[in-house]
Amino acid sequence: MIRRAKPLLGTFVEVALLADEQLTQADAHGMIDAAFTRITGVHNELSFHRPDSALSRLNLNPCVWVPLERDAMRVLRLARALGRLSNNRFNCTLGGELVTRGVLPRHSQQEFLPRGEWQDIELGHQSARLKRPVLVTLDGIAKGYAVDMAVSSLRRQGAQGGWVNAGGDLRVFGCAMLPVHRRERHGLSVAKSLNNQALASSRVGGGLDPMQPGLIVTHQDGSDKPESHERVISIQAASAWRADGLTKVAAAFDDDKSDELIALLHRLKGQAVHFLDGI
Repeated sequence: MIRRAKPLLGTFVEVALLADEQLTQADAHGMIDAAFTRITGVHNELSFHRPDSALSRLNLNPCVWVPLERDAMRVLRLARALGRLSNNRFNCTLGGELVTRGVLPRHSQQEFLPRGEWQDIELGHQSARLKRPVLVTLDGIAKGYAVDMAVSSLRRQGAQGGWVNAGGDLRVFGCAMLPVHRRERHGLSVAKSLNNQALASSRVGGGLDPMQPGLIVTHQDGSDKPESHERVISIQAASAWRADGLTKVAAAFDDDKSDELIALLHRLKGQAVHFLDGI
């Protein structure tokens, strides 16, 4: 097994490849370098934190058609579709609320709405427009998309198996099998094996905290919803972008095992994963 890690996407990203007789060390490290480069490109284009990113250009120019590159267009299409299919439970237009609360940076003094809905995003062939002055944040889906693009890069180069793990947004591909633990309050959970699947986990509950920027906003009116305890939601799907996005859909439900949520996740091609506490 050849493994390397690098700080990217606001976390540490690990890329691992299964070693075989035909894969030299030099070839393996070249594949991993290309995967990291692909992730960096996605980050530079879709980061809310970068004032010069394509996403920031879109946010700073409401009601104007903004030309965008392939990755930005792809992720906006995915985010818009997931918002529509989940009845706005996945909402990428709540950047204004997160800026006001100090979770995300303010790049200009222009006025903006605290949140909108998927219909506020218009998509053309190679450009997009925001119908109203909302701020789009793709943090709930772009990290998973970056993992998928890294996996695609590795496969195109001939990798037979491995995984990409971006701080809990994980995808295992090919002939690799990976036992996965989740950190619980009292230690690690019992492991679950992952093969040719993606798994994403997100923390919910406890209110918004600028020191915990990954916390999910779930309340439609923007108020903090009191929680008896924080919880972690884990979703399994075929792709990392889908698993990542569906954790935000699941966060809108108080009961992670409700029939309504199970049915919705099934329609959206995902499945909740419930880990057991370790002994």
